Amino acid sequence: MELYKVFGIVLIFLLGFFSANIVGVYLSYGLEKPFFNNLGFSKAGLNSNSAPFDFIKENQIEVYGDKIVIKVNNASLSRYAATGSMKPVFDENANGIRIVPISEKDIHIGDIISYESNGSLIVHRIVEKSSDEEGTYFITKGDNNIINDGKIRFKDIKYVTIGVLW
Repeated sequence: MELYKVFGIVLIFLLGFFSANIVGVYLSYGLEKPFFNNLGFSKAGLNSNSAPFDFIKENQIEVYGDKIVIKVNNASLSRYAATGSMKPVFDENANGIRIVPISEKDIHIGDIISYESNGSLIVHRIVEKSSDEEGTYFITKGDNNIINDGKIRFKDIKYVTIGVLW
């Protein structure tokens, strides 16, 4: 093998090794922070600072050697279509835990909801909550989308995602 090829392989290995260690140190000290925040992004997408509401409290989670139990009434599992609209938070291979909201008060800015539109379920994040002459409405947007979905009414909201498992 020629010397420059060996040097190139060693250089690539070293860059990967040091990069992995730098990221590992970054994540292991204190609480983990989303990497994208350093670039002007957050979990909620471009220019958004709202994280989902904390639906699951620590006392609702039991960790055992062979399982984790999350105590949430009336929860169900969800799967997602491969649209890419909610990347990097989740995509088709993630599993969601969802609940049916009882009232508008159960839905907060930053929450990920499933709402019905033209016979399909759309899963996007609440970026605004307000009211008009028809009552409360929610503005949603996919984290990976540039534009929002417009006004969504409570009657169209089917679920609130309270957890995502990858």
